[in-house]
This record gives sequence, C-alpha cells and structure tokens, in this order.
Amino acid sequence: MSAVTLEEVDRQILNGFRFLRFKPAIEKLFLQDYAANRVRLAPIWAIVGTLIYDLVYFGDRTMMADVFSQLVLVRFGIFTPFALFSVIALRRWPNALNYDLLAICVAVLGVSLPMSVAMHSGSPYLFVYQNGNVAAFLFFVIALAPRFPTILIGLVLMCAVQFTTTKLSGAFDDVVYTGIITFYVTLTTFLVLSAYFTEHKDRLNFLNQLRGSLLHVQLEQKSERDELTGLFNRHSLDRVRASIWRKNGEIASVAVIMLDIDRFKLFNDVHGHVEGDECIRAVCQCISREVAGNGTTFRFGGEEILVLLPDTNCEVASAIAERTRRSIESLAIHHRGLGDGHVTASLGVTCGKTSQETLEDLLKTADAALYEAKRAGRNTVTVARPSAKLLQ
Repeated sequence: MSAVTLEEVDRQILNGFRFLRFKPAIEKLFLQDYAANRVRLAPIWAIVGTLIYDLVYFGDRTMMADVFSQLVLVRFGIFTPFALFSVIALRRWPNALNYDLLAICVAVLGVSLPMSVAMHSGSPYLFVYQNGNVAAFLFFVIALAPRFPTILIGLVLMCAVQFTTTKLSGAFDDVVYTGIITFYVTLTTFLVLSAYFTEHKDRLNFLNQLRGSLLHVQLEQKSERDELTGLFNRHSLDRVRASIWRKNGEIASVAVIMLDIDRFKLFNDVHGHVEGDECIRAVCQCISREVAGNGTTFRFGGEEILVLLPDTNCEVASAIAERTRRSIESLAIHHRGLGDGHVTASLGVTCGKTSQETLEDLLKTADAALYEAKRAGRNTVTVARPSAKLLQ
C-alpha cells in the first residue's frame, strides 16, 4: 500500500476505468487482493463444483447408457483429479494469472469431456443432455469469477467446444442446431455483460476500500505527528514505549536524550512567533538528521525535544547528543536577543535497562541532566551519573 498515494487513488476514481484496468501501482495491489480472495475460496468451489459435476453420474446412467462407462472415466478419472490438482497448484503458486488459467482449463474440460463422449452416443436424449452444460457456463462466470478477459476467452472456447461436438454428433438437423447456437450465444452475451459490470463494481469497491485504508493511515499519521515539525508527538509516545518495554524483553536497554533550545522564549519575544516556528523546524530537522535510524524523536513540549534510542548505551547516546549539539550550533541561526549570539541547545542524556527502569524514571533522570546542562552554562551535553539517578 505504501507504493500508492491517496491522490493516485482519487485520480483513478475520477478518471474511471472503462477497460477494467488501473494504473500499474494500483493494478498490482488489486491483483494481489484478487488472487488472495480467489485462492482462499478455491477449495470450497473445487469441492462444490466437483460434487455437482460428478452427481451427473445418475444422468449419465439414465440418458447416456450406451457410453456410460466412458463418461464415468472422464468424470472420475480425468476431471476430478484435475480439480484436485488445480487447488494444490494454486496453493503452491497463488497468483492471479495462474488462477485465471486454471479457471479456463476447468471450464473447458467441464464442457469438452462429457460432450466428446456423448457425441458418439445414439441416445435420443442428447438434446436434453447437452443443455446441462449451461451449469458449466454459469459456474465458470459466477462461481469461479475470473477476470473479464479470462471470461471472454473461456466462454468463446466453451461455445466452440459445444458447437463443434453437437455438430459432429450428427443428432440434430439444421433447425435444431441453429436453435442450440442461438441459445448459447444469447446465454454467453448475457454472461459477458454481467461479468463486465460485476468486475467494474468489484474494482470500484476495491478502490473505495483502498482509499478508506489510506485515509485511515493518513489520519493515524497526523494524530501521531506534530504538525509544525513533523516529529512524533506525545500522543505517539505510548505506542513507542510499548514497543520498547515489551514483556518478552527483546530490547534490553534504552537511552534517552532530552533537548531544550536555549533561551527560546527570548528568541520568540525578539523575533516573533513566525521566525520562532521556523527556528523550531530547522532545529528539529537537524536533530532528525543526526538521530536518523538510531531512534525515535518526539516534540515533547514547546521547544523541548525527546529522543529514545533502543539498545543504545550511554557512550553512544552521548556521542549522538554531542553531534546534535554541534550541528544545531553550526546552523548559525541568529539570536538577536543575545546580541551577536546564535541559537544553541542544551541536552541531558541517560540510559537504563528496560527490566529495571520505566520510561518515567528515565525521563526524570534525563530532565535532571538537562537542568544540569542549563546550569553549567547551556550549549552543552550532560550525562546523568548513577548518583544523580539515586537523588530522583
């Protein structure tokens, strides 16, 4: 889903898809969904379809007595094993193309096997018997429901088999044979139209579901992100905390960096809130670059930034904090409230084992370290010592 944007889906809905084809990225997702749904239902349809198909055994015995043994062979010796093979093949290679190919094979075999035998019968019931293939046409289009091009190909092949075998049987005069052709052509026409509109509706439903999913993801992201900086907000802290402090203890330790922009209130008073917002954005972008994939960065409050670094010791966390401090200083954002000074930041660092300390404990310790950095003259990094933790 990440490869498709909400805007692309909206454009697809607006532009339509008369030829039952989406833009490549959306089509790929549709085919994945199509294959997953069809493969999941394939065993059910294989059982139901084969059972109905083999139950015609009783019709074979009464109407086609002279070729009964051959019909038993093709039904139970060829079609039934092939239906089983189809399910196994789809389980092994579950994709849209394989499903469509097997659906065509099942449909064509379903018509051609009994008719290739029945055409040699001298039974007076052949006209009634061949009408039973209507069930195969309906099963192919409605139950198996492959994609529209597959249905077109399958129906043409099924009609070709039906017309050829009934002609070669020699059991029908021209009037009856024309009636058979007219009947199956009419049936096929209605099935084709039905298949087109059904797939069009299915594709539209897919687009709407995809749009809903993307909207949900977008809303979730907005609810977890700070609008100004793009960093995670405090609302998302519980989710990240849960991923770090898991019961199975996959993450043994965590480091915490608490950062505060020095004299930011004075910066806002002198420069105004517009420049203040730009300053926060620039600083947060700088922090994100330095932290990168090592951890998660949050806007914890006003100008206060929190960084959580899973499986990171104090030495590494201190090095990241120091690089961040220097990077912010190198931005050289002029702070007129300090004369010729520039925007800097103070950082407090601590670390601990997830089995021994809670996030709240580490936040208190990091905040205390940040306060020490402020007291030490700002624009510095302070790492909490064990004794400092004991005082909390």
